[in-house]
Amino acid sequence: MMKSLFLFSAHPAPPLLPSPNLRRLLCLRASSSSTSSRPRPGRRSPGPARPRQPQPSSLYARPSLLTMERDRAARRADVDAFLVSLGVDPGELAGLELPVTVDVMRERVEFLRSLGLGPDDLAAYPLALGCSVRKNMVPVLDYLGKIGVRRDELPHLLRRYPQVLHASIVVDLAPVVKYLQGMDVKPGDVPRVLERYPELLGFKLEGTMSTSVAYLVGIGVARRQIGGVITRFPEVLGMRVGKIIKPFVEHLQGIGLQRLAVARMIEKKPYVLGFGLEERVKPNIEALLEFGVRKEALASIVIQYPDVLGVELREKLVEQQSLFESSILVSGDDFGRVIERMPQAISLGRAAVLKHVNFLTGCGFLLSQVSKMVVGCPQLLALNMDIMKMNFEYFKNEMERDLEELVEFPAFFTYGLESTIRYRHEIVAKKGFTCSLAWLLNCSDAKFDERMKYDTIGVEEMEDDNSFDKDRFVEQVQDEDDEDMEEDSDYDDTDDEFIE
Repeated sequence: MMKSLFLFSAHPAPPLLPSPNLRRLLCLRASSSSTSSRPRPGRRSPGPARPRQPQPSSLYARPSLLTMERDRAARRADVDAFLVSLGVDPGELAGLELPVTVDVMRERVEFLRSLGLGPDDLAAYPLALGCSVRKNMVPVLDYLGKIGVRRDELPHLLRRYPQVLHASIVVDLAPVVKYLQGMDVKPGDVPRVLERYPELLGFKLEGTMSTSVAYLVGIGVARRQIGGVITRFPEVLGMRVGKIIKPFVEHLQGIGLQRLAVARMIEKKPYVLGFGLEERVKPNIEALLEFGVRKEALASIVIQYPDVLGVELREKLVEQQSLFESSILVSGDDFGRVIERMPQAISLGRAAVLKHVNFLTGCGFLLSQVSKMVVGCPQLLALNMDIMKMNFEYFKNEMERDLEELVEFPAFFTYGLESTIRYRHEIVAKKGFTCSLAWLLNCSDAKFDERMKYDTIGVEEMEDDNSFDKDRFVEQVQDEDDEDMEEDSDYDDTDDEFIE
């Protein structure tokens, strides 16, 4: 039994043959595959397959960086060509971001022209073209207008300091305005200060401004006068102490002025600090010495007439010396005395000098007497003619004195008729005193009242008073200047001049 099973497994049954339907399906698949592999007649066999182009993921195709750079360069070239047509060198704006189109740049140019800036101004400071009209210019100009800067002064301000167009109101402009107000500059004067010296808008508070003010206060300028000093001469805030202010003060001290006297002069006429020490002050001091002024009189001259330090002095001295020698017979040495007693004589016009000389000669004085009178009291050449006429008429008709007394005391013409001359003459006449004009007039009211208590007049006292009190005249002029300073509350950039 087991043997029969073994024989059966050793000889397996033959495989089953496919059915007729399955055989037919296999034949159909073989014929279709052979037909598709054959080349069709009349067609070339295709070459190697081309790589497929990547399809964009969306309808918007972004330009390449190279394309964008080329477009930007082309637009910048158009803007540069426009700048060249205005006379502006585009090279000076090479590192600056400019408008992308000519239209925007033209808008900036037209706006700057509306402010009063012309082609020359833009060529001088082309960086103004880098300011945005809406972001930079309009806010700055609005702020300047709000604090009181006048519209017609904007061209001058922008030409002097065009950098203001780049300034930040909060960081740059507002702190400067607040500083000026803190220095007692009146609110109405702040815009005038900025109009005169717009460079202030670029200063830092902890820099030159603070040090210059501290030095002025240190030499004796009153703290309450600092506002007036800045208002009249704002340039002082930009002057370095070590290079400009201190050397100027020390030089004036060297010619005899006390430090406090220099401080008072700066309070009244701060613009003297702007006279160049090497260019003007030192040459003018030398010129005064050359024309007969004594060294010990230099301080008095500067105190009386600080402007002498800043004018073209040598030419004026030559001209005035020739005028005095020809018309008044004043010698070279006497010309120096004239300048010492009234340094404003340097600025007297020829017509004014001749007018006063003709008046005196018409009163009966010889030209030699006029010369002596002018040397003794040069103020005669600058007095109001109507006052001189009234004083002389009173002298001739009421006082009944000799003309020689006026030659000896020509300062008679400098006293007020009603306030001094008439009052004192009547009192002396009542007491029956006989005195000189100098004893009568050349003293204070208190001193005169004390003299009227005397029973007699001492000869020595009479002789001591026979001279012109120059200090009285100088103090009178300075007091008038002080009154003018107090009355002028608004900013005034003009300087008082002596009569010409």
